Amino acid sequence: MDINYAELMRLAGVARESAYAPYSDFKVGAALLTADGVIYTGCNIEISSFGGTICAERVAFCRAVAEGEREFLAIAVCGGNEPCPPCGICRQFMSEFCAGNFRIVLGSSPENIRLYTLDEMLPCKFGSETMK
Repeated sequence: MDINYAELMRLAGVARESAYAPYSDFKVGAALLTADGVIYTGCNIEISSFGGTICAERVAFCRAVAEGEREFLAIAVCGGNEPCPPCGICRQFMSEFCAGNFRIVLGSSPENIRLYTLDEMLPCKFGSETMK
């Protein structure tokens, strides 16, 4: 499947508009592409108990997994004027569902994107094979 990374970033930007970030005012959007070509979006949601805050990437994954999806190709993350890399928890979350060649698209607009693989972003992941 050919992936339109610019369109994925555009959708992440649209999702960013729904972010709830009253404390940091740092709004992030994500657009997650499944192997079947379905796109799930998410935005960050902050709460006053900061430990309960959830990132845009995990919101998108939770929406997809709740709908029965288990195979993913790429995620775009839009978080401002500069590329916004996923936090460590999000990277680990991605590794639960995605292979190392899963694509992470970072940028601030469809014209300004950078591509990474999950292996590049999380070279020493903890996974089920580690637990054996």
